[in-house]
Amino acid sequence: MTDDIDIKRLTEDQARAELARLADLLARADAAYHTEDAPVISDAEYDRLKRRNTAIEARFPGLKRTDSPSDRVGARPAEGFAKVTHAQRMMSLGNAFAPEDVSGFDTSVRKYLGMGPGTVAYTAEPKIDGLSLSLRYEHGALVQAATRGDGAVGENVTANALTIEDIPQRLTGAPELLEVRGEVYMSHADFAALNDRQAARGGKSFANPRNAAAGSLRQLDAGITRSRPLRFFAYGWGELSQPLAETQMGAISRLKALGFSTNDLTRLCQGPEELLAHYRAIEEQRATLGYDIDGVVYKVDDLALQARLGFRSTTPRWAIAHKFPAETAWTRLEAIDIQVGRTGALSPVARLTPVTVGGVVVSNATLHNEDYIAGRDSSGGAIRDGKDIRVGDWVQVYRAGDVIPKVADVDLSKRPEEAEPYIFPRKCPECGSDAIREEGDSVRRCTGGLICPAQAVEKLKHFVSRAAFDIEGLGAKQVEQFHADGWIAEPADIFTLRERYGSGMQQLKNREGWGERSAQNLFDAIDERRTIPLNRVIFALGIRHVGEVGAADLARHYTRWPAMISSLDAARPAMERLLRAEAAVLAERAAAAQEGRRARVTDTRAAVWAEDPPLPSGARAAWEDLVGVDGIGTTVAVALVTAFAQPAERALIDRLVAQLDIQPVEAPETSGSPVAGKTVVFTGTLEKMTRAEAKARAEGLGAKVSGSVSKKTDLLVAGPGAGSKAAKAAELGIETIDEDGWLALIGAA
Repeated sequence: MTDDIDIKRLTEDQARAELARLADLLARADAAYHTEDAPVISDAEYDRLKRRNTAIEARFPGLKRTDSPSDRVGARPAEGFAKVTHAQRMMSLGNAFAPEDVSGFDTSVRKYLGMGPGTVAYTAEPKIDGLSLSLRYEHGALVQAATRGDGAVGENVTANALTIEDIPQRLTGAPELLEVRGEVYMSHADFAALNDRQAARGGKSFANPRNAAAGSLRQLDAGITRSRPLRFFAYGWGELSQPLAETQMGAISRLKALGFSTNDLTRLCQGPEELLAHYRAIEEQRATLGYDIDGVVYKVDDLALQARLGFRSTTPRWAIAHKFPAETAWTRLEAIDIQVGRTGALSPVARLTPVTVGGVVVSNATLHNEDYIAGRDSSGGAIRDGKDIRVGDWVQVYRAGDVIPKVADVDLSKRPEEAEPYIFPRKCPECGSDAIREEGDSVRRCTGGLICPAQAVEKLKHFVSRAAFDIEGLGAKQVEQFHADGWIAEPADIFTLRERYGSGMQQLKNREGWGERSAQNLFDAIDERRTIPLNRVIFALGIRHVGEVGAADLARHYTRWPAMISSLDAARPAMERLLRAEAAVLAERAAAAQEGRRARVTDTRAAVWAEDPPLPSGARAAWEDLVGVDGIGTTVAVALVTAFAQPAERALIDRLVAQLDIQPVEAPETSGSPVAGKTVVFTGTLEKMTRAEAKARAEGLGAKVSGSVSKKTDLLVAGPGAGSKAAKAAELGIETIDEDGWLALIGAA
């Protein structure tokens, strides 16, 4: 027996046989201990076998097996998990909460595809309340496991995933490259047993199975993960070397045949009515499933249609999650606190007597805004039958899935006699500046700007967030610390940290929690972000109304930073004239209403350009070019131009840009595209594809899609019913083609 042979005397053949024996012994021991909860060997014997396996691998590194027991534990990484960039982004899902939302989803699918009346086949499956995981197999071997992270970049948890029994380490008959996606979860029975074991050794109990599963998978020591009873359901895929099937249902069946656990409640449904029927059937079984679910996921079954539907910025158009109704509980409102966000918004937060809602202990909840507290909506109508919310009230709290808890109702029969109406502050609680509420806005905002510490800190947190600069080692906690100590007051300060605090008396490496290596790593991570795409810079600035999608639209349109800044500066006089004219119209209408006469107003936008003095050259064109960017309207345009027109904010931005090398966004592969770099406008009715599909196709070929015709327009695609845009294109001499001409041009006829 090779177990009796000293490792130093093992031949290569004996070592190979011994590693195979140890792998089998330890795998069976793992199954007995973690799955069956009935150990077959002592901990001491298990550790001895593990050490022997490691020593043999050290002497014969070329013999290490792909299912090596040493990979099931691994070593603690020095700086947390390594990052993994997903080959295909791991998307989140849009939500449906009511039957009409499901019908609306079906309608949007058929509308996007240009389909008439009829039914679309969908799959419906339980939405597991766990942690998303992506498994990458190459030539049948599991080579990498990664969490979702921010969708683009996740954490490498391969060593931990290897400890989960439901995850096969080798596949037979799989494509050469297969990325399987699914959910890591914990059953109710395993969760209860885990908490019992935690309590027996004086450990901390977990709040719910989802938290237990997530915390277990993200342990730096895979040995801890190995001690937790995690499970895995496969429900999708990412990168593939060849298709699994032609349908979603067929692909799931293929994954099951490859050895993955798939959910037996997945059904094929024809249209919304069958989807809703299966939703109700799953909801009835929810309490007896033995694991947590928070809804049902619907997906278009035909994978060719999925490909046509494509993705929005963060969600697929071909899938949606139908959430179960929110769960509720009653508790006492102890206080109302005001938090100031990065845009200066004053947000009321309810501080509650802790209460369990849907398995989660809730002590805070959102109160939305001052109107909501007062019992009215933004237009002045009554909500909650006009009942206001006061400190001391007995309130109903509800939550649905990961949605932030909300205060839904008030029990007036339990209201204390001394409870007084809540008066929303008119001053910022952080800096004392006036907090004003603009017309049409439901939120009161601090006017302090950069002098307001709450806004400064929150803007800096936003600046380093994942979708913005995403600087490794510089998160919200570090930003708060550095700002409080006066090291970082604005974004540009981040890029001079090495210069200011890399040497001398006050050095980063000498701070508590930092050392020479961690300080050097942070400085290097900051330097890596000096070169950054334009869309990330725009989003990172935290300009109101400008999200990830809007930032990407602007970056694609202007291509380079100087071009965008020049255009925004040029557009300022036109914007200011329009805003003055619209304010005059509002004032005239108010005066007319008070005097009981008809308002004397003209077509503001038509008349404003002709006013004296004349606008500076190019101002009108720059403004119309900005509002004509597809996805950018007047509201976003005003926010952008206004932000860059503020002297203090502009100086801050200029100091930042001086530290950066801003790159154009990565363009799609457009070699041979007849429309690459051209500006295209669609107008009228398209009969062979929807407007959204046409836009996506054009952008995929490298074209810019605009919402209005101007001198910069290269091509107008006009369907039946084309009106003013076609007339303006003819006036400007812009090439105009019909839908058939467009399809022929891009080779899709």
